[in-house]
Amino acid sequence: MSVVSAGTGKLRGMDRVRIEEPVREMVLDLDDSVLQREVVLDARRYDVDLDRGEVLPFHSMGDLRRFAFLVGADVGTIMRYVDLPEDFGAPVDTAGCVLVARAMANHHRRRAQRLWLELPDPDAPGQRMRHEQIMADRAQRDAEIARRWDALAHRLLER
Repeated sequence: MSVVSAGTGKLRGMDRVRIEEPVREMVLDLDDSVLQREVVLDARRYDVDLDRGEVLPFHSMGDLRRFAFLVGADVGTIMRYVDLPEDFGAPVDTAGCVLVARAMANHHRRRAQRLWLELPDPDAPGQRMRHEQIMADRAQRDAEIARRWDALAHRLLER
């Protein structure tokens, strides 16, 4: 599906419609709702919109702001990558917002894990050095930020 999505993302006009619509119908015929959702998100990564409101839930800008506030994520970060409307009631690109939230969660999770791997064994005798404690605190903070972004992505996918 990724290959079809990547190839379709470069096309415009009727050529794109001829490929996109049959693929969209195949996605809608899938029995597994999680698989449908992930295929739609994978296609969106390549700028192909396979969802017309049948697979992903509809959210307004107000919903996105509220969800981000509740989990502690920054809407400004999403705005860097997805065109978001100014109007509070206007619909947002749910797939784009989910992809950004997942990417941010993965980024912070990897950074936290990388820092934790550089630290000495926490069960080792003796105290941590100051720079090791700073690294541990930073890793903990990045892990918390990753959890927040992950929570936003999950919330956006709930109906």
